[in-house]
Amino acid sequence: MKLNKTSYAVALLSAASLNAHAVLTTVDNGLGVYSSVSNVTWTSDANLLGTMETQQGSSTVINAIIAANGGVIHDTPNIYDNGTYTLSFSDFNGNGTGTADWWGAQAFVHYLNSIDYGNSSQWALPTSNGTYGYDGTAGDQLGQLFYSELGGTASSLIPTNSHFTNEQTYAYWSSTVYSGSPLGAWFFNTGHGFQYHYYKGYQLYAWAVSPGQVNAVPEPGVVWLFGTGLLGLLGMKRRGHAG
Repeated sequence: MKLNKTSYAVALLSAASLNAHAVLTTVDNGLGVYSSVSNVTWTSDANLLGTMETQQGSSTVINAIIAANGGVIHDTPNIYDNGTYTLSFSDFNGNGTGTADWWGAQAFVHYLNSIDYGNSSQWALPTSNGTYGYDGTAGDQLGQLFYSELGGTASSLIPTNSHFTNEQTYAYWSSTVYSGSPLGAWFFNTGHGFQYHYYKGYQLYAWAVSPGQVNAVPEPGVVWLFGTGLLGLLGMKRRGHAG
């Protein structure tokens, strides 16, 4: 009888462990999606800038983004500036599209940090490992999401997933500057699953990512299962001492 009760408690704890280590988990009341594979949290809205523009008005959002960055983005020195790029409305497409050039995309993730979006102040553009082609290895965060977490395949569209909304089958900026020229940066194309580099002045999408699990609070079901298992083990221990 004791063996059966112990097995039951262990089963409950095991179920809690399995639920807590799902590959993709919605966190922070739906604002983020945590990947236990890469140990990062993505915004659940894959075109959050476009959503903000639609809901609040493009001018309002772009003004707020520029103000939050002090009107500039610090960049690798190049032939056009000394490493301090002046932001303007032309860095954003506006009209609810959500696209921006590389400087605008950087300004957007900095803005998310200024408002502690999703209880995080560590949002950034995803990193790239600077490898041309169909790649999803370590260091290429969007590639890992595409191939590992979402199960995408080369030359195919990014798979839809219930955890995310507004996935765009186009190109997303990375934070990684192209080593061949400070005027270029790497991007990942979710319409084909490959990465390359573009001139920073092109307007692409921005998908923000934050290290670790944002607002790391166990789901109510996991807490209940874990607590039930512990109570069962404690109860058996007490009865064992009593006997």
